[in-house]
Order: sequence, then C-alpha cells, then structure tokens
Amino acid sequence: MKTISLLIFTLLFLTAGCGNEQTKNTSEKQTNKSAGITPTKDEVSQKDVVDIAIGSKDHTTLVTAVKAADLVTSLKNAGPFTVFAPVNAAFDKLPKGTVDDLLKPENKSKLTNILYHHVIVGVMKEDMLQDGSDVTMFDGKTVKISKKDGATYIDDAKIVASVAASNGIVHVIDAVILAK
Repeated sequence: MKTISLLIFTLLFLTAGCGNEQTKNTSEKQTNKSAGITPTKDEVSQKDVVDIAIGSKDHTTLVTAVKAADLVTSLKNAGPFTVFAPVNAAFDKLPKGTVDDLLKPENKSKLTNILYHHVIVGVMKEDMLQDGSDVTMFDGKTVKISKKDGATYIDDAKIVASVAASNGIVHVIDAVILAK
C-alpha cells in the first residue's frame, strides 16, 4: 500500500510539473547554442576577478590589456587570486604611448610580465598586508607594503577599494605597479 501511495504521489507531482507553463518556457529557453541552448544569465553568484574588472567603467584599459595578453581564461579559473587592478587614470600616468606600445602583439610577453606583477596566488585581504613587509607577486618579484594615514600602499600604488570575488579578491589601485 505504501508503494502504491508513493507511486501515485510521484505521478501526481510529475504531472503537475509538466503542466506548469513557466517550467515549460524555462526549459525551452535553456538550449545549447551549438545545439540551440541559450545560457541562463546568472545575476546572483559572485563574479570572478575578470568579471569584476569587465563590469567596471574604471578598468577598461586593464581589461583590454588582460585580453591582449590572453590571460582571461587563466584569471577566470578557481584561483584563488589577489589582483591589484589599476584604474584607467593609473595607466594614463604612464609615459605617452606606453600602453599602446604594450598592446602590440610583439610586446605580449612584456605586457604579460607587467600584469603578472599585479597578481598574487592566494587571497590577501587588505588587513593581511602588513606595513613594511615584502610580498612576492606572480612574476616572482617583490613589492613593498606600507601603511600611511590609514591607507595601504603596494609600492607607490594606493589601495582605494577592495571587492571580493568568487575566485579571490580585487584591490583597486591608483597606479600601475612597475617591477624594480
């Protein structure tokens, strides 16, 4: 008797679900593009470090550089990463023509090394960055951490904001960090 009741309940549940117009429309929308599926837009999950930069009007130069260096896929993986993300105005402080020159295909390895100097493997929240300490960046070179007037600096770049990401953290900085 329990088995028959369970079977009837299951059939009723499945039948009710099949008649639901909203369910029908949702499943029709979720078809693979190559096989007709349209991906669902996820506005709830936390963005990764790349999507945070892409979503910022202040990081268009950085996004262009990351794309030119073919680092999008690498930075979208699980990480975790700490990314020090210079704003557009930071790139504008560089000598005229520097960014355009770095974006040329023949300078891809130089651009990649500069971008690697803005990444740490692991999550380093701002309060973990201790005054006077040296931190090794992904390029293998170190930067000096300093605290002045309540602000944290990576060499001469000031952290102006921090955003948690699904695969790490993004620290928005006001200067490009150049290896010494």
